[in-house]
Order: sequence, then structure tokens, then C-alpha cells
Amino acid sequence: MALFLHFGTNTFTGSEWGTGHVDPSVFNPTKLDATQWVKVAKDFGFSKVILTAKHHDGFCLWPSEYTDYSVKSSPWKNGSGDVVGELAEAARIAGVKLGLYLSPWDRHESCYGKTLDYNEYYMGQMTELLTRYGVVEEVWLDGAKGEGEKDMEYFFEDWFSLIHQLQPRAVIFSDAGPDTRWVGDEGGYAGNTCWSLFNCSAAKIGDTDPKYSQEGDPFGCDWVPAECDVSIRPGWFWHASEIPKSARTLLDLYYKSVGRNCLLLLNVPPNSSGLISDEDIQVLREFNELRSSIFSNNLAEGGLLSASSVRGGLAGTRFGPQNILEKGIFSYWAPDKQQANWVIYLDFQEHVTFNVLEIQEPIHMGQRIIEFHLDILNEKGQWQTVIDGTTVGYRRLLQFSIVESYHLRLVIDKSRGDPLVAYVGIYLDSFSIVGYAAHKRSNSFFNKALKPFSKLKLSSL
Repeated sequence: MALFLHFGTNTFTGSEWGTGHVDPSVFNPTKLDATQWVKVAKDFGFSKVILTAKHHDGFCLWPSEYTDYSVKSSPWKNGSGDVVGELAEAARIAGVKLGLYLSPWDRHESCYGKTLDYNEYYMGQMTELLTRYGVVEEVWLDGAKGEGEKDMEYFFEDWFSLIHQLQPRAVIFSDAGPDTRWVGDEGGYAGNTCWSLFNCSAAKIGDTDPKYSQEGDPFGCDWVPAECDVSIRPGWFWHASEIPKSARTLLDLYYKSVGRNCLLLLNVPPNSSGLISDEDIQVLREFNELRSSIFSNNLAEGGLLSASSVRGGLAGTRFGPQNILEKGIFSYWAPDKQQANWVIYLDFQEHVTFNVLEIQEPIHMGQRIIEFHLDILNEKGQWQTVIDGTTVGYRRLLQFSIVESYHLRLVIDKSRGDPLVAYVGIYLDSFSIVGYAAHKRSNSFFNKALKPFSKLKLSSL
């Protein structure tokens, strides 16, 4: 997960898309504390922060030499402030990755609309951002532009080349990659099938097919994982009249983004004081507690593992099924070559009760699994399918109504080459709609299941 930070003159004017002609004097956050932003990210499980260094209105959060429409013309710190610099330093100290968003659309600069002049201007500002602030892990671009605005050509390939030259480690995001792609919506969710494979040539920045972006392409020749961007509030910038989403809503988005092989890019906009608001922090705290309560207890760890086959023979340990309980992607179960069926079995001495399945592939070995399903052995001694799914990738989370059994099997039905499984988890989620509704049908079981989570206030979630 990464934290998006939309901040700028819009924060003070109540706008989403600024006109580019607001007086810089409106920008005056009296308590700006980038260390607080980074602490919120780190404390609640976000490994990266991405700042809107320049949004569509053209106002720059660093003292750019290419324009006066920036923090240097504002009363904040008497024009000597640098939001990008403060965030970069705070992130470096905390060990949190830094990303920057530089909007291609600029509603302030007079050269916008003049293709050669503006591309030179844009690359000059990009050079400032990528040479002044240390390591930048991600550069975020989009194709947003209002109807009727000046038409011009963006030299994307030149921009990408410059970025990779100045920051070789940086991941470049856009509608069409080249390194990571937009999922095709701003709702924070991916398709049920979501391939990291993609064809960049089949997508155009600013004009992509949402379904293609959400699902990816099993025959794609480019490796371009998706990001799911969504705001914790109705708008992208902070507005006093808006309230954040609930922790349960964020948990649902987590299942539909992180749980579908994507990065969740959650926008949490600082307020006009320059701080992340208390109500947003409270929701993030509850969201973090929910995830911890659900995923800190992998019930699969109590099972006896076996598999239909193991690479190197059943006596082998390097690729044995025991690897699926080790966190991380560098140990994994691998079946013997040229097998017709691929199955992992989990057998328990007592009933396990659960409603969430987690699977991870060793993604550095490629995204292979096309279809799979999970079975339990029912009271009649018959295998009964609980849930089926398609792609896995880095992480797949599937929810279903509560089931219980002594015996489980994970069956890989179709795969691109031999399937590899790095991690399997089964969990009890007593908070999501699926789990909550199922528990309400059995009040005694509901109370028993919630006992480990009694410190959480469900009413506030």
C-alpha cells in the first residue's frame, strides 16, 4: 500500500481542479508537518508516500526556477519553504519510500499549448524534482485534462527516458505504464481477474479501455502491474465539509485491490493547517487494527501439509509444500514436472472455521496460475468446492461464507507452465459484510469468534 497526498492551493479554496489563477497568497499552512504525514503512513502499514508536487493548477510545492507560481510566492515560511524537500527528508529518516506526481496538464503556464516550449518546461521541472531530493521511488503521471482545454502533444517517451536516466530505480506510473499502470477507475478496485501482463501498445495515456486496464492481458508482452487509486474522502483534496470513508469500507477496498494483485494507493489529503486530520487518522488506525486482527492468525499453520507431487520427488524438501507457510516469495511449493494435476492438501486434527483464502505466487518467477479452486471435505466425505478464482499474482484474497472442516485441498486447475505457490493462508474475518452476516446467523458462534477482537469497537467501524 502507498499513501497519496493531494495538497496545494486547492486545499485552501475548496476546489478539485484549480483554475491556475488563484493568488499564491492563499497557500499558508500554519502547522505543516511532513514528519506527521510520514509517521501516519509508516504506523498504519503504508510503505510509500506520493505527493502532488504540482497539480493541474500549476502551483508548485517546491521553489521551481521555471516559474514564480510556487511556494516561494506564498506567505508560508515567508516564501522560503519547500514542501517536497520537507517530505523527502522526513521519508528518508523514517525509511519510507518517496514518490512524486507532476501533472502534465498545467492551467497556469502561458507556454502550455505550445508543444515544444511546454515539453521543455516540463522536463526542466522534472529534472529539478529528480535531482534535488535524493532517491525517488515512483514518478506518477496521468492524462487528465478538461474538455475544451488547449491541445498539445506530450513527449512521453522523452519524459520516460529522462526519468529512468535521472532515477534508475524509479517506477513510472501512467495509464499505459511503462512500469506500473492505472487500474482504469478511481474506485480503488481491480478486476476479479487481474494480470500483471499488459500490452502498453494497446493503451493510450488519457484514453484507455477500463476493462483492459482492470484485467490486464494473459498474452501481454509487457510486465506492468496495476495500481488502484482511491481517496479516503469524496474529493482528492481536503474539504472541511467532507468526511472519510469507514474502516470497513477501506477493508473492502483492500480485498479488491491488494487482494487482486494490485497496489492500493489511498489518498489521505492533508488539511489547510498542513496536517492529516484526526478523523482520517482514526479511520486509518481502525483499518490497520482490522487487518492485523484478521491476518495475524493463519489457521493453515495448524495443518498437516502434503501435495500431489513435489519437484525432485516426495522426499525432497527444497520445493516441498511446507514452504507455503513461510512468509515471503523466495521459498515455494513446486510440483513435479509434466504432471496432470496440481493439488495441495491441508489436514487438521480439529475443525477449522474460516471465510478468507490467501494465495501468493513467487512473482519473480512470473504470474502463472490461471484458474484454481478450494475444496473442503464435507460431513458426507465428499469434496465440496468453497470458492474458485482466476489469477493470483503477488497476493490474492478471496472471501466466502463461513465454512468449517478437518480437510482442505487447494486445486490448481489451469496454469501457464508449472504452477508455483509461495504462501497459503486461511483466516476468519468477523468484520467484513460476508463474515459479519454469516456470524449474525449464529449468535453464540458470533460472540465466540469476536472474543479475540474485543478491543476493537465494531460500532465505530
